[in-house]
Amino acid sequence: MSRLRFLIFILLVPFASQSQQVKITGTAPGAEGKRIEVITYSDLITFQEKTIAGSLVDSTGNFTLTFNLEQTVYANLSIDFHRVDLFIQPSRSYNINIAPMNYNEMKEINPFLQSAKLEIAFAKDDPSELNSLIRAFDSLYNGFLLQNFNALYRDRNKSKLDSFRMKVVTTFYVAKDPYFVNYGKYKIASLVQLCQSMNQAEIGKMYFANAPVLYENVEYMDFFNQYFSRYITATCRSLKFTDYNTILNGQEGYKRMMKALEADSTLKKIQLRELVMIKGLMEMYHTTGYNQEKIIALLGSVTDESKFPENKQVARNMIRVLTKLRVGSAAPGFKLKDKMQKEVTLADFKGKPVVLNFWTTYCQGCITEMDRMKPIYDKFRDQVSFISISADKDFSKMLFFVNLKSDFVWNFLHIGDDHNLLKEYDVKSYPLFVLIDKDGNIVQYPAELPGSGLELSITKLVSP
Repeated sequence: MSRLRFLIFILLVPFASQSQQVKITGTAPGAEGKRIEVITYSDLITFQEKTIAGSLVDSTGNFTLTFNLEQTVYANLSIDFHRVDLFIQPSRSYNINIAPMNYNEMKEINPFLQSAKLEIAFAKDDPSELNSLIRAFDSLYNGFLLQNFNALYRDRNKSKLDSFRMKVVTTFYVAKDPYFVNYGKYKIASLVQLCQSMNQAEIGKMYFANAPVLYENVEYMDFFNQYFSRYITATCRSLKFTDYNTILNGQEGYKRMMKALEADSTLKKIQLRELVMIKGLMEMYHTTGYNQEKIIALLGSVTDESKFPENKQVARNMIRVLTKLRVGSAAPGFKLKDKMQKEVTLADFKGKPVVLNFWTTYCQGCITEMDRMKPIYDKFRDQVSFISISADKDFSKMLFFVNLKSDFVWNFLHIGDDHNLLKEYDVKSYPLFVLIDKDGNIVQYPAELPGSGLELSITKLVSP
């Protein structure tokens, strides 16, 4: 190899991917045959989830998960819709025992409102490991806050805060892990703000203006979300009189918005300023008086013009969150089994409008509305596809009900293990109806119930 080529090789190696393998093994009694997953967040502002590893728990209750990581992440270990928080670091191996649980209990619950927390224990107790450090710190922090909340918030007793800082230093003096150090720093920052031991400008300077953006650190981002809540539209004095509507409605909105925010001394660094702008746009979107389409367009400009990949990702996620289930957006797809155990997808119904509803056999309101839907189905069956997705835990419950109701002859599907579909459609209660056009796009979300306007909505949709 020539000297020049060797030099280029040496220069390139440090910039190659730093991704390193992680291995998680363990036991999960009661979860045999179920899928266990490691779920992280694409960003800690929109909290869009992504699954980075998954495997089946074997017949003896053992599991193995292997994947690559570039940096420490805050994650969830998940079985069904039950979860536990976990901090995972590159090149580490973890041996975890999950407490026994009856995952097949027939109790009907809403998985996003009543899920259980998995109880875990590490096979090897290592006080210097990140999860152990964070558990110990949180225990110390929570005990201190419980005993001293009034002293901090009402009395502004700064000496209490100083004493806690010293306690943290003496307790964790050997802990050098950067993630943990910053975790503690920004958790204490919330106490600084609570106690008002520094003014807002000083806090902004210390914790943001003169510090790197820590996208993956859950406590940095938690404090970021707290500190910059309604920052550019309400709490920042130097931006108080900024006319954001003029910026949004004018040309070169991205450049003009970034220029306007530069007036605040905390936001001199472009990377931080841009991230604060993205968060502010999300808040504007939900505030009366701002043009939502202009906000989406400006977020699109961030994805095109930003020099920071992390900010681009947050902006993309923000667009996805803000436009999800809006009229004209693509309805989330699915692949579920019908009463004959045949797989059915939403795409199978393209070419006709779709009336989609989520229901359960234990929901009396669901049954009532489906009784009311029967004549609507009879009227529009040739023009519209009707799909009822059962969220019952047990497939047999849906099957028994459908067989009992012999005049219910439209498409009945079962949710199976696809609990994420309930999240995709933001199903918080039953029944939920959705009206979808022939191209698979949302027409109404939520749609009117059969007993209160669904027939009129369908008539408008199918009218020439």
